[in-house]
Amino acid sequence: MAHSAEPRPMRARRPSGGLAGTHRVPGDKSISHRALMFGALAIGTTEITGLLEGEDVLRTAAAMRQLGARVEQRGPGAWLVAGRGVGGLTEPADVLDMGNSGTAARLLCGLLAGHPIFAVMTGDASLRRRPMLRVTEPLAATGASFWTREGGRLPLAVRGALDPLPLDYRLPVASAQVKSACLLAGLCARGTTRILEPEPTRDHTENMLRHFGATVRVADSAQGRVIELEGQPELTAAPILVPGDPSSAAFLLAAALLVPGSCVTIANVGLNPLRTGLLATLREMGAKLTVTNARTEGGEPVGDLTAEYGPLQGVEVPPGRAPAMIDEYPILAVLAAAARGETRMRGLAELRVKESDRLAATAAMLAANGLAARIEGDDLIVPGTGGELPGGGTVATHMDHRLAMSALVMGLATHRPVTVDDAGFIETSFPGFAALMNAMAGEPAIAAR
Repeated sequence: MAHSAEPRPMRARRPSGGLAGTHRVPGDKSISHRALMFGALAIGTTEITGLLEGEDVLRTAAAMRQLGARVEQRGPGAWLVAGRGVGGLTEPADVLDMGNSGTAARLLCGLLAGHPIFAVMTGDASLRRRPMLRVTEPLAATGASFWTREGGRLPLAVRGALDPLPLDYRLPVASAQVKSACLLAGLCARGTTRILEPEPTRDHTENMLRHFGATVRVADSAQGRVIELEGQPELTAAPILVPGDPSSAAFLLAAALLVPGSCVTIANVGLNPLRTGLLATLREMGAKLTVTNARTEGGEPVGDLTAEYGPLQGVEVPPGRAPAMIDEYPILAVLAAAARGETRMRGLAELRVKESDRLAATAAMLAANGLAARIEGDDLIVPGTGGELPGGGTVATHMDHRLAMSALVMGLATHRPVTVDDAGFIETSFPGFAALMNAMAGEPAIAAR
């Protein structure tokens, strides 16, 4: 489960023809994390189908076991979680290692804050650099105590509240992770937890809480979106069908839009409107995208997405769209480089605290391959080439899986191959990425260097 310390360089080259076929991407990572956590808090046994079995999610499964839930794999993507009820988690005997997963670590802070237990959490070198104060500061108001390294970084120790207080908190920045951590802590508190978010962020937590029987109210106000959760509900086990991850689907869509002669369909993709900012942006750029077989499964909208190669036009991406596509900016930057005209992506401060400083690393990825990009404040500006992508560079991935995948997709469309210094971290979110891309190409376009 742990990533090898030995770097795994990989190289991508332009295939001999277009990409084709109907494919599926791994299950949605955000929903997979939450399915395991809510299953652990429910009464009864939750059946999960389509769970993402990447390293990040497996870390969450291991943590739920350490906290007393029974978590079993029954087949590919098929898992059972026998929960302990709200407030019923038990003290872990050892340190909780969250690997590379910021989502798992931050949500787990909320889960632990509401339980009167002591726990210590750590992660890999990348996760230990990421700030946790954004969750520990609001969660301290529940009565939980946190101890961290300087700057609020892991390893982190927490003693949960004996009688947790409900929160009334306004998010300073749009963050689904902080919102979800506060709601998870609120499950164990008497009374109503109230969260105000300035911009709507992905609402998988609210959807899943309702799916398990909690009372959640959402309303728009002049200040933003208000979420209210009634504390100490009895969550009841409920089946979860995890749709394909739209952030993973983005790489297949981008490859089809970049490689001449391509037409690719991705089946069973999650189409939650708070996750589809990239689709809206691509349509503004003139991308040939169609959705078929639209339906609702487990409270989440799902459909089949088809992308076809064609010219793209540069656009301005408003800052308010960032929460709905926060993970897709690196691959959007690659598409912007292939478009005609300039693309300006506004308001990307949040990218500075991802697995890497993703804003600087994205600009560096383009620069290493002969493409212009500049950062002005929190904006990324990419002058388009109209499709002429030089390539030939080596990209420093900084232990960032989305950066590595973006660079490899770019290599499918550049004149010279593109190399990444380490592709090992791709397994954290997209197991089998290279094999799937090669199946689309019908040849080994992406291979170990």
